[in-house]
Amino acid sequence: MKQEKCQACRNGAKFDLPITMAFQPMVALGAEKIFAYEALLRGKDGAGPREVFSHVTSDTLYAFDQKCRTTSIELAAKLNLAETGALLSMNFLPNAVYDPKACIRLTLETAKRTGFPVEQIMFEFTETERVNTDKLIEILTTYRRLGFKTSIDDFGAGYSGLKLLTMFQPDVVKLDAGLIRNIDVSSAKQTIVRNTIRMLEEMGILIVCEGIETQGEYDALYDLGVDLMQGYFFAKPGFESLPAPLWPTHSGVSMEQSVLR
Repeated sequence: MKQEKCQACRNGAKFDLPITMAFQPMVALGAEKIFAYEALLRGKDGAGPREVFSHVTSDTLYAFDQKCRTTSIELAAKLNLAETGALLSMNFLPNAVYDPKACIRLTLETAKRTGFPVEQIMFEFTETERVNTDKLIEILTTYRRLGFKTSIDDFGAGYSGLKLLTMFQPDVVKLDAGLIRNIDVSSAKQTIVRNTIRMLEEMGILIVCEGIETQGEYDALYDLGVDLMQGYFFAKPGFESLPAPLWPTHSGVSMEQSVLR
């Protein structure tokens, strides 16, 4: 059955809308290095991801997912991303993957053709997409076996959450921006994030906090010991470019003082 579905995908509708990528850095603050650049979907005319995705149908989902992968790798190679030492983080759609071994072939071929190291590619998937857990674990296990890194995006906002972590531990977990927004003035969010960080560290998983937009949010996360961060506070996505981040300084305001402000 899987083989039949994959055959149908290969012979299915193409996704002809021109696309490109913007890149946003995830920063490693202690070392002042770029940990990864996330490839973010854009239309070739600069259209945002929602506008582009509105053109995707069930018939073109597979072709769209494959086009996003190849475009990300080709553009990253053109921008010499691998030479920076950072990872290329690519979002993928688990529901577009019918057979992990078959559907990864074009990705591997593109990496080989462009000379982009497989070990510097990280696949992100979002918790907010409904997907069969057994199927997802099969995909992630296959990708890890092939040398790719894996990441859960938007952790804390989706369907699988803790149950998935009991069955598969990815290399990276990105905490949902909803947990980060205004964390400097929310003791409840600080408690949740503090204990989530402790749990993930004990499991040997790297934590990225995303969606940081203010000095206060940065300060609160700094006080919690977070090293890997992403958000407009550091750099906005660069259209077909690798933006240099802002390296902030800690304001010295403790979380207790921040909550009381």
